[in-house]
Amino acid sequence: MSAVLFWFRNDLRLHDQPALHAALTSGATHLLPLVCLPAPDERTPWGFARVGSHRRAFTAAALRGLHQQTSALGNPLLICQTPPATALPQLAQAVGATTVVCEDIAAPYEQAEVAALRAAGLQVRTLWHSSLLHPADMPWPASDLPGVFTAFRQKVERAGITPAAPLPAPARLLPPPQVPAPVLQAVGAEQGAASIQQAASPQGSDARSSFPYGTPACDGSEAAALAHLAQHLARKLPHSYKDTRNGLTGLHYSSKFSPWLATGALSPRQIYADLKTFERDHGANDGTYWLWFELLWRDYFRLLHLQYGAALYRARGLSELPHAPLSPRGFERWCRGETGEPLVDAAMRELAATGYLSNRLRQVVASYLIYDLHSDWRAGAAWFESQLVDYDVYSNQANWLYIAGRGTDPRGGRRFNPTKQAQDHDADGSYRRLWGTA
Repeated sequence: MSAVLFWFRNDLRLHDQPALHAALTSGATHLLPLVCLPAPDERTPWGFARVGSHRRAFTAAALRGLHQQTSALGNPLLICQTPPATALPQLAQAVGATTVVCEDIAAPYEQAEVAALRAAGLQVRTLWHSSLLHPADMPWPASDLPGVFTAFRQKVERAGITPAAPLPAPARLLPPPQVPAPVLQAVGAEQGAASIQQAASPQGSDARSSFPYGTPACDGSEAAALAHLAQHLARKLPHSYKDTRNGLTGLHYSSKFSPWLATGALSPRQIYADLKTFERDHGANDGTYWLWFELLWRDYFRLLHLQYGAALYRARGLSELPHAPLSPRGFERWCRGETGEPLVDAAMRELAATGYLSNRLRQVVASYLIYDLHSDWRAGAAWFESQLVDYDVYSNQANWLYIAGRGTDPRGGRRFNPTKQAQDHDADGSYRRLWGTA
């Protein structure tokens, strides 16, 4: 018997899974699919949970769905309640494996996880598959990525680069190796399995939420993700996307692909392939193009990480701007939605209550923390990481740098006037009334 460990990270799906395909065709006779849950008591440097209740509940739903799928293929997902640096070496030794296959994630925390496994003597094969376009298909090396998105988009479009077709979900998995009971206990398998079965908080079904993750339509599973994509196209919503994408409330003003993209329950290449079929059958317009445009933005943020890596996580980012110290009182008021600025407070209350916030309001509240409260942008980025059900390490970091003027954008920051934003996007005050600030 030869076994290989497959470590699910931010890729909680079976469709379009190049890393899983590599593990299945590696020559091994047995496969151990596993995931490592974050420690429930892990804190950020600012004192709050790194993974909050909303994000934890949505990810648990994705894992429940994945566990059901792998079980149906005869190889149940092993859910570990211990860090990968602890769990994977123990499991590898127990089943006689030397190789781990997993998704490549180009962010410092995630890179350190892989480094720790290699330091423990494991061979770790990482494969890149979270972007629409593969970095190897770009007409330049990562070090020469254009400094602004528009130039990047134009070069990609002129070069005619298109995504690879999504891989189908495997029809079968290799059989699982036998893991001794003491090892299962040591990696917290029983606690991990129990933790993902806990019912979602009633907050997940809040009728005010623009993404009620506690309802069947917004469940975190791959099945729900693919069903959402199908109904979005069936209702021809891509045609109106550009006109409605700056809305503040409701499930259908934007695509709502981001939560499932964030956990990897939905592949961007699957979205693109289905969107092209939609355009063939129903026609293309500015709305369908804008979905491509947004997926390219997502790719750009990933490529920035390949170019700059840990530099994106410095207090000054890529700039020479002075460090802005944290204003504890201001930051706490911002988190609680008690700043006195009605639109900002409504948005922060929505985020705390539901784990979701429109893209427009994310920009507004980030700007307010940075420019009105003069607080450390990294604390805001960490709060979003804790709260958002669609937290994505690449997009979160790059968007905060963009607003703070510490990224690659030559215009140097984006301040959003909350009064003007309220006039433009909540003229009748309905959003502010919804969250009790009007």
